[in-house]
Formats: sequence, C-alpha cells, structure tokens
Amino acid sequence: MKMPRTIKTYCPYCGTHTMHAVERVKKKKASELKWGQRRFREVTSGYGGFPRPKPEGREKPTKRINLRYRCENCKKAHLTACIRAKKFELTE
Repeated sequence: MKMPRTIKTYCPYCGTHTMHAVERVKKKKASELKWGQRRFREVTSGYGGFPRPKPEGREKPTKRINLRYRCENCKKAHLTACIRAKKFELTE
C-alpha cells in the first residue's frame, strides 16, 4: 500500500480539515514490569516453556500498521485505527 507523506484530513484539535504529515509509528520495547509479561515469564519458565507453542511457520500474511498524523498548523499529533497491509510505503 502506498500513502503520501502529507494528507489533508480532520484535525480534532483545530476542528477543521488541515494538512497533516503522516509517519509510521514504530513499536516500542515491551515493559518487563507489566502484569501480562510477568505472567508470561512465570508460565513459560521450566520444562522447556510447555504452555505456549513455538510460533514457527505461523506468521500472518498481513501486518498491522499504526499511523501518526501531525497537524501542520497546531503541530499536535493524533492516531487513527490501525490498518492491515502486506507492504506499506510512504511516497512523496
């Protein structure tokens, strides 16, 4: 999927349609202190991590892409619901 780097869309802060710069959001490193991660470490420790299957060969065909839109008037950014695509490219 190709998408332009600048797009005219609604800014919830300005309340009007303005030009926005589009950037792809990178995934940040998961915190080791979150409850889900602590539970995962506890459950998979010992006996070769039995309760979770190994994910080899089960990759999804599309990946979720998060986009951040930054308003060129007020410089504030907002996100939209993520989209799914095999390939994603920002064009001029």
